[in-house]
Amino acid sequence: MEKDEMKEIMSRAQEWLDGDYDAETKAAVRKMMDAEDKSELIDSFYRTLEFGTGGLRGIMGAGCNRMNRYIVAQATQGYANYLLKVQREGGFKTLKGDRVSVVVGHDCRNNGRLFAETVANVFSANGIQVYLFESLRPTPEVSFAIRHLSCQGGVNVTASHNPKEYNGYKAYWEDGSQVLQPHDQGIIDEVNKVTMKDVKMTPNKDLIRIIGGEMDYDYMMAVKSVMIDQQSILNQKDLNIVYTPLHGAGRQIIPMCLRSWGFENIHVVPEQMVIDGNFPTVVSPNPENSEAMTMGMQLGTKLGADLVIASDPDADRIAIVCRNDKGEWVIINGNQTCMMYCYYIINNMKKLGKMRPDMYLVKTIVTSEMIRKIADRQGVTLTDEYTGFKWIANRIRLWEGKRQYIGGGEESFGFMAYDAVRDKCSPSAICLICEIAAYAKDHGMSLYEYLMNIYMEYGFQRESTVNVVRPGKSGAEEIQQMMSNYRANPMAEIAGDKVVKVKDYKSLIQRELKEGKWVETPIEMALGATSNVLQYFTEGGLKVSVRPSGTEPKIKFYFEIPATMKSPADYEAATAAAESRVPAIKASLGI
Repeated sequence: MEKDEMKEIMSRAQEWLDGDYDAETKAAVRKMMDAEDKSELIDSFYRTLEFGTGGLRGIMGAGCNRMNRYIVAQATQGYANYLLKVQREGGFKTLKGDRVSVVVGHDCRNNGRLFAETVANVFSANGIQVYLFESLRPTPEVSFAIRHLSCQGGVNVTASHNPKEYNGYKAYWEDGSQVLQPHDQGIIDEVNKVTMKDVKMTPNKDLIRIIGGEMDYDYMMAVKSVMIDQQSILNQKDLNIVYTPLHGAGRQIIPMCLRSWGFENIHVVPEQMVIDGNFPTVVSPNPENSEAMTMGMQLGTKLGADLVIASDPDADRIAIVCRNDKGEWVIINGNQTCMMYCYYIINNMKKLGKMRPDMYLVKTIVTSEMIRKIADRQGVTLTDEYTGFKWIANRIRLWEGKRQYIGGGEESFGFMAYDAVRDKCSPSAICLICEIAAYAKDHGMSLYEYLMNIYMEYGFQRESTVNVVRPGKSGAEEIQQMMSNYRANPMAEIAGDKVVKVKDYKSLIQRELKEGKWVETPIEMALGATSNVLQYFTEGGLKVSVRPSGTEPKIKFYFEIPATMKSPADYEAATAAAESRVPAIKASLGI
């Protein structure tokens, strides 16, 4: 590191020692400054934790590049300033009366309640009405409450499925979705102006209202509106379900929702019902990692369960485990889950006469093209949006009053089956997958066999995701350089398969090989927004997407690999054939 850079870092750290910070924080800063190894000091102070388009997320600790109550307070002051600015300009559609209002929630993570109360205090000190949840609640319930209470914004303190060292801050707008342009940049600009001296910390207790059970009930009723085929549930009310919240926010509301739908045979993993931000029973609280499902599967085996289901710490993502044709537990990946939801919604709404021409589904650009096949063949509108449910919510906003949203999801184990919330929602997704399993069982199938039937009808492909983690300042620079290299050196083939189409969502340009010539056409995305994503499509049907994560120090690679599957018995062989191509694909990408 350059001498001037280190001097700047030491200066920032000294400001924390000299400033109005608590003794524990100052002791942590002093320890970093006195340490022989300055790497922790550098990472804690080399920048101010960036308030991005979705909010904040970072490792908890002392310093300007860490999640702590001071950084949370500064962010909230900036957000409050922007809310009040929009109010003065008459920019809210939902404002009733003369006071801006917000919802504040948190999940099970360490410091979650402290940060949520800090957020509530700063908002109230700025004259903003706060509805603060009494204890941890799912992310989608925060989204629901914003709409239900006609608020103008909200904050959920969560780091979703990240490791225990992390916490975060999701900022929401009046429609219950995470903020998008122009408001995202407007909030960022205000946050960047704020120093600790600007923060109003003395709360107005009269403006903080605690909410809880009454909102849970209204939310549960909204979740119940997602139900499509009640008769299948009544017929299979004894479907044997094991559920785990992974120590998180779904622990009460999800079993309640399942019972409200009519399911009566619900079991929970007792060790993982304990609220604990250290996540002691798992290596990582991410339901995408199979290890997190181990205890659930063990209980499922003991009880002879049909399904094992999990939600992540803030109860927006899900994981589903079912039995294969050999009776073994298999984890259904996020693309398969999304595919089953869309297939079931289309087919069963048609069977029950509920489908209308104005209805539509949504997927994200890195989610399986199998969903496109299903929607196109069934004559149902499907849109592609950028990664993240705020973009699905944006599509709902654009078509509100014109078309009816009936579901949308992404590959990262998330689905949103209704528009009463505007973020991924595990309570409704879990209830709906149980309905699908009940429907399958009512027709002599397991959930696994139901999935196999979709492949037999539409063809098979295997999705695979590779995460390349590069932490710290040097890691961020390396990821940026990787994306620059891909753009500067276009790939002609991937794993020996000729590239015939490239989509660059940063420049909004698509290049397609037609009659031996590359033809450029514009990519039209809602709001004309861009995203740092590259996609490659090959002659043989391979799709590769490259996307740096917006919330974690990693770059993500998504592979969709076709293979031959002539019967359900070929599933494992087709999977193996597709996965055998992964090393060659990675080699082509230089990872």
